[in-house]
Amino acid sequence: MFKRIATIGFIFSVCAFSAVSVAEAQRIDNKTVLTFSQPVEIPGHVLPAGTYTFKLADSMTDRHIVQVFNADESEIIATIMAIPDYRLDATDKTVIKFTEVPSGSPDAIRAWFYPGNRTGQEFVYPKRRAVQLARAAKAVVPAVSDDVADIAAMKTAPIIAVTADEKEVPVFVAIQTTPSERTATTAPRAAEMKTAARQLPKTAGELPTIMLIGFGAIALAFGLFVILKTELVAAA
Repeated sequence: MFKRIATIGFIFSVCAFSAVSVAEAQRIDNKTVLTFSQPVEIPGHVLPAGTYTFKLADSMTDRHIVQVFNADESEIIATIMAIPDYRLDATDKTVIKFTEVPSGSPDAIRAWFYPGNRTGQEFVYPKRRAVQLARAAKAVVPAVSDDVADIAAMKTAPIIAVTADEKEVPVFVAIQTTPSERTATTAPRAAEMKTAARQLPKTAGELPTIMLIGFGAIALAFGLFVILKTELVAAA
């Protein structure tokens, strides 16, 4: 009887901590499943309407690598360079920002924000396409040489910014690629607390809940052990 109870408690604990590991991995790679009702453009590709999985494959100081998969992650559709994008307040939902395009063209994704994060991924477009987007949207678009395709090259390739008048300038001159004091360190404390409280139920709340289950399982197994041991001693 004792062995059976202890075994159940142990298995419950292992399963709970396995769930913690999965949740932590998802938080690191920002895995997001997105369904688009119409075609959308990402750097180098136009995705037909459908379901796709976005993941952060690598994260460096001034650039990130994003991979886009099909719905079941059996095929990598695109590997994209991105630079950090910042917002003052996080939300509890995935946010996709688009760049303005001419009527009739697929919406071009500008940035992707994972729930609970104030740092997002601003996509870097091949220079030829970046020039077109910058002109159409009258906005600055980060760009990289058209022939940069593999991850190794993306980690070192120079990134520029294309302005609305088609000028090429250093990316850090036209786009904020590091957190400002307000977004990184000195945002009003009350606002940070309000944001944190709002995010807890759906984002940060999932991991602590799973961990609580795991610790509860251990406590349950230990409690059953103590009770059973006490009964055995009393019976003797």
